[in-house]
Amino acid sequence: MYKLSDRVQSMATSQTLAMAAKARELKAEGKDIISLSLGEPDFNTPDYIKEAAIQAIHENYNSYSPVDGYVELKDAIINKFKRDNKLTYDRSQIVVSTGAKQSLANVAMVLLNPGDEVILPCPYWVSYAEIVKLAEGVPVEVPTSVETDFKMTPEQLEAAITPRTKMLWYSSPSNPSGMVYSREELRALADVLVKHPEIVVVSDEIYEHINFVGDHASMAQFEDMYDRVVTVNGVSKAFAMTGWRIGYIGAPTDIARACNKMQGQITSGANSIAQRAVITALQEPISKIQYMIDRFKSRRSLITQLLSEIEGFVVTEPEGAFYVFPDVSYFFGKTIKGHQIKNATDFSMFLLEEALVATVTGDAFGSPNCLRFSYAASEEEIQEAVKRIKQALA
Repeated sequence: MYKLSDRVQSMATSQTLAMAAKARELKAEGKDIISLSLGEPDFNTPDYIKEAAIQAIHENYNSYSPVDGYVELKDAIINKFKRDNKLTYDRSQIVVSTGAKQSLANVAMVLLNPGDEVILPCPYWVSYAEIVKLAEGVPVEVPTSVETDFKMTPEQLEAAITPRTKMLWYSSPSNPSGMVYSREELRALADVLVKHPEIVVVSDEIYEHINFVGDHASMAQFEDMYDRVVTVNGVSKAFAMTGWRIGYIGAPTDIARACNKMQGQITSGANSIAQRAVITALQEPISKIQYMIDRFKSRRSLITQLLSEIEGFVVTEPEGAFYVFPDVSYFFGKTIKGHQIKNATDFSMFLLEEALVATVTGDAFGSPNCLRFSYAASEEEIQEAVKRIKQALA
């Protein structure tokens, strides 16, 4: 009888995908589930991007693409970094991948050796820790709380660094908290990191454009950090292109070359049609997707207001992305309608079964007191979801 590898048996299932699957299962049984669990825009991909894909099909872009991406796409990415982030990269520093998740996995695989430590400010995106462990690294969680807006302080960073520290990974705007590190806050973290030149930083900026406070800052903008920052981005979120699967990095040349080498043995180049469409997406002005960002902002105001009216929910107003991450520890230790609520996972399952609202437990993000609500849903769905939660808790 065959035996599965220790690697896959020790790997956690993605909680966001698991909750989405559970919600779909209940829907198939005829239950009216409102899903606020998945981080996926509810908009269609803009028509001008779809037209570029159709044109690429007619132009017969049906062969293998270069492993690290079409030159025209790399040039579009270079121009995007310059326009939006004041960052200068050349083609040798850009690698296009099958989604930003592959970009992150590439970086982990080419930099981590067994036992190398990766600092993860909590809450972090669900897959960070598992990707690090898959590359035989050790995730080092740095807890933050609703009181500190879920941001890691320079003192916490300094305390987490050991002789084994190889990397720091963070996202801004953050999935799941929606917080955004300001330029000043990143500079304060950089002042700690300049004392430890062996540490590489992964800056996940996939939600860059869904920013309600303006002035997005990148760690690589600091001259004394540029040579050790990998900037990860993609088109899934701001351009409503989750299924197109295109992510990319701007990185030091040796890291980019290593990622190219790794990808060449795993998937080769990303989808050719999707790449051609992304050239158009990145070349057009950001104003073309502003309507989606505006809608997310109005939904943010709605959901934070409604959730803050529920006794026991401690809510901060997110500054970006499309998530709100309330502390729900008030409910731990209580029994509600026969459900014993010991932790956030129990509370999340209670909301699914009693309110028919799907959320994701904060345990998945390294913050066990919280729940993640995605407001990539219509205002009607948001209002109905919170109404159901209030009724379930009444």
